[in-house]
Amino acid sequence: MALDHFWQAVMEIYGPGDVRKSCTDWEWFGCPYVFKGKYVRRDLGSNPFIFLKVVASQDLWIWHAFFGVAGSNNDINILYQSPLFNDLKTRRVPKIPFVANGVRYPCGYYLVDGIYSELAPLVKTIPEPADDDHKRILYKQKQESARKDVE
Repeated sequence: MALDHFWQAVMEIYGPGDVRKSCTDWEWFGCPYVFKGKYVRRDLGSNPFIFLKVVASQDLWIWHAFFGVAGSNNDINILYQSPLFNDLKTRRVPKIPFVANGVRYPCGYYLVDGIYSELAPLVKTIPEPADDDHKRILYKQKQESARKDVE
């Protein structure tokens, strides 16, 4: 019930779409010919792309930005290269305390999908909630809808 109220409040205050996916691909139109082969992602066609991972708050303050290096710039490789996620793996998490359901948490969290590691600040969706578990079904819907591309 508290999670439902939390999402309702977020949507009322900031509007839909303020919690978004942290990664996006940008087509690199001016890529020099000598670099093109290193930045082409075959799953996106034959044009070069730059991969960007961003963490931003609702007031549009960018807390973290990371452009992937040349090579296989997919989600997993970006995670292994990212200073932010390296800090999470080594437990150097930024202290951003908050309270939910009367419980105080020492750090913030990131909405993620199934490819991410099992770390406390990374909140994944519930894969298959029971048909009669309305709270978990609502959480799954809200969590998945919140992970949108950075615009």
